[in-house]
Amino acid sequence: MVIGVAKEIKNNEFRVGLTPNAASEYVKAGHTVLIEKDAGVGSSFTDAEYVAAGCQIVETAAEAWAADMVIKVKEPLESEYKYFRKDLILYTYLHLAADKPLTDALLASGVKSVAYETIVGRNGGLPCLAPMSEIAGRMSIQEGAKYLERPFGGRGVLLGGVPGVKRGNVVILGAGKVGSNAAMMAMGLNANVTITDVNLDRLAQLDEEFGSKLTTLYSTDANIREAIKDADLVIGSVLLPGKATPKLLRREHLALMKPGAVIVDVAIDQGGCCETSHATTHDDPIFTVDGIVHYCVANIPGAVSNTSTQALVNRTLPYGLKLAGMGVEAACKADKGLMLGLNTYEGKLTFAGVAEAFGMEYTDPNTLM
Repeated sequence: MVIGVAKEIKNNEFRVGLTPNAASEYVKAGHTVLIEKDAGVGSSFTDAEYVAAGCQIVETAAEAWAADMVIKVKEPLESEYKYFRKDLILYTYLHLAADKPLTDALLASGVKSVAYETIVGRNGGLPCLAPMSEIAGRMSIQEGAKYLERPFGGRGVLLGGVPGVKRGNVVILGAGKVGSNAAMMAMGLNANVTITDVNLDRLAQLDEEFGSKLTTLYSTDANIREAIKDADLVIGSVLLPGKATPKLLRREHLALMKPGAVIVDVAIDQGGCCETSHATTHDDPIFTVDGIVHYCVANIPGAVSNTSTQALVNRTLPYGLKLAGMGVEAACKADKGLMLGLNTYEGKLTFAGVAEAFGMEYTDPNTLM
C-alpha cells in the first residue's frame, strides 16, 4: 500500500503523522511511504531522516494525499476536502461530533475514515487518545499558570504561593486522563487542587493515590458552583468518547468566579465544556468573557511537537500497520476495538456518538464489512 503523510496546515500545528522511525516500520512491511516536503520540520525531523528511513519526499500536498492511506495528526481543514475520494483511507484525529462540515464532506466523498480518538484498546480505554490527553492535561496547568499572570489579564496569582501567602486554588472538571494529569501537575506546583467527576470509583482511586493533597468531589451543579467560587484556575477536562461535550460551566457560572480567574477548556476539540468557550489557536490563545480569561486552544500538544509526535506515533503505529497490511475491512473484522475507530465508510456514518450529535442516520459498521 502507498502511505501518504501530509504536512499539517492547522494554525500552529507542528506535529507530524509519522516519525522517521515509525515510517521505517511501514517500509519494512513492504509499503511505500510518501512524505510531503518539510512535513516533519516542526517536530524536529528532517527530510534527510525520512529518506534514510526509506521514504520518498514529495513536493506537494496533492502528491501525499494521492496515496492509498493518508496518516495525519489533526482533522483535515476545508482546503483539504478536495483531496477526499471514495478509495481513500484517512487515519487521524477527527473529533467529528464538533465538526459537521467535515462530517458531511467525508460522507459525501465516501472516505473510509478511522479516528484515533475512538479506537478502543484490547483492555478498554482509548489508547490513541491517551498520550495526547496526558500531555494536554499537564500543559493545561502550565498554560493556566502563565495566563494567571497579570500582564495576560489574570489575577496575578502564583499557584504555589510563597511562605506567608495562600496558595492558588485549582478546580478540575473530569477525572480521566486529562484531569488526573492536570491534578498531578497542579499538586506538583503546590496548589490547592479539587477534582470532580461522576465516577465515584475513579474518585476513590485518586483519593487513595494522593490522599489529603487532593480534594475529590462528586460532580453536581451545586458542587461545581461551590468549587469555582474560590478557584483561580479551572480546567475543563470532561470527555464523552466521540460525542459532544456537555456544558458543565454556563455563562451564569462566570459571575460566581473571581475576576481574572482562568478557564482552560481542554475539551474544546469536542465542543468544550464551558458555554462561553470557542476554539482558539496558539498565536491567539485567550479571550475574556465577563472578566474571566478563557484559554481554548484546540491542539494544545502541538506546542510541544517533538514530544507529542513521538508519544502519539507510539500508540497509532500498531493500528496503522494493521490498516495498511490488511485493509480497513479485514483489520476491523480482526480487531473490534479498531472497528470502533471507524467513523465513516463509503458514505455511511459508522460512529453512533457522531450520529447522535447531529441527528443523522447511524449505520452499524458490522453490517458493512
